[in-house]
Amino acid sequence: VLLSIICSPPQNYPLYIRSVPTENELKFHYTVHTSLDVVDEKISAMGKALVDQRELYLGLLYPTEDYKVYGYVTNSKVKFVMVVDSSNTALRDNEIRSMFRKLHNSYTDIMCNPFYNPGDRIQSRAFDNMVNSMMMQVC
Repeated sequence: VLLSIICSPPQNYPLYIRSVPTENELKFHYTVHTSLDVVDEKISAMGKALVDQRELYLGLLYPTEDYKVYGYVTNSKVKFVMVVDSSNTALRDNEIRSMFRKLHNSYTDIMCNPFYNPGDRIQSRAFDNMVNSMMMQVC
């Protein structure tokens, strides 16, 4: 399982990446960067509808043989990408959606911290603990 939070365009650099287990982390990085194109396509296809709707969950971006890649975009165009093992059939769309909402709420808490500079890597123990507990649920 991999979770990645990507900065808003045009930079598209990662603000936070967490992978469990860590041995395939480079492969996950490649998967996340290729999924950014799919996220941008979905956002442009939705156009104004994305602005009007409250649901920011993009759903399954694409499946591969080994993984499923899900996406979520905030109002400020920050992208959340989650890569999940394809063999995990216990995860339904509703669980993924609620995980993204939980992540978005925690991300919002970080942005509200007066000591956080927007655009810096996320280094929060509380956020790490929340992500770890969520990933242990999935694995």
